[in-house]
Amino acid sequence: MSREPRAVLLLLGLAVLGHAARLVLGRPRDPPGQLLATAPSADPARHRARTERLALPLRPGEKVDLNTAEADEIARLPRIGMSLAKRIVRDRSSRGPFRGLDELDRVPGVGPALLAQVSDQVSFGGTWLAEAPGENGANTRTLGVYAAPPLASSGAPVDLNLASHADLEALPGIGKARARAILAYRRSHGSFAAVSDLGRVPGLSQSLVDRIAPYLTVR
Repeated sequence: MSREPRAVLLLLGLAVLGHAARLVLGRPRDPPGQLLATAPSADPARHRARTERLALPLRPGEKVDLNTAEADEIARLPRIGMSLAKRIVRDRSSRGPFRGLDELDRVPGVGPALLAQVSDQVSFGGTWLAEAPGENGANTRTLGVYAAPPLASSGAPVDLNLASHADLEALPGIGKARARAILAYRRSHGSFAAVSDLGRVPGLSQSLVDRIAPYLTVR
């Protein structure tokens, strides 16, 4: 027998042995040639509807919950792109949910102008656990809803027309950026005639002014 037919017979023999080994070693429930099942793909219609919704601006009265929304949802807010939206989500994951608009200011890239822009379009859902004195001096935990923490007075009211940067920064909810904005406004517009005039300072929402008004004065 010449070499060529002998080689062909050898290849056929190897093929038969390989097929027999697969039948013997393989699982009975897996017939030869069976294709592996793949996970079902996501619903295309649902994905398309979500994509179209995220591309639209917020409707009048619609709000984004910054404690539960994903980055692409947060990016729908005015002046917030995907990069800043991802920073907000990372901050929320590492430092905990935001308890109000004031705590959003801790995220790099968020300033008074942006806060004023989105103040009416964001909400802060979620829950928190607080400890309170119980019977026999033991602390008990109560479940509440996230909201701005109550303000605590540290002494005499702060005079808006005499306060330094440090005095203003120490006020709950003000911080460095808003303290600078208040001083800049006072320099360019003169003394405040009333505490309510703080609402004219860029970056200070009316709700924040209302919350800190009891701790301020104008002489």
